[in-house]
Amino acid sequence: MTTWFITRHPGALEWAKAQGFAIDRHCTHLTDVNLTDGIVAGDTIIGSLPVHLAAVVCQRGAAYYNLSLDLPAHLRGEELSAEELSACNARLEAFYVEKIA
Repeated sequence: MTTWFITRHPGALEWAKAQGFAIDRHCTHLTDVNLTDGIVAGDTIIGSLPVHLAAVVCQRGAAYYNLSLDLPAHLRGEELSAEELSACNARLEAFYVEKIA
């Protein structure tokens, strides 16, 4: 079982490390290669994925933990530091996403 952290944001990676999360693999984006050759049942995926990719992760039997924030409007689109993420109540929330149709 592998713990993946999917983020292109340096502050998010710093935040995760500061929280003591054990990350086996870091990728800046979830690609078709990760989905077909890398991620397997029992893996843990951490990040802020588009819903259609979160559904694929769950379909493969991996656990999905969203990096959730309470982000004020003036910080949207900004690159945040680990400290700013903490100030925005950064947290991991487990989700199971399934495509209906």
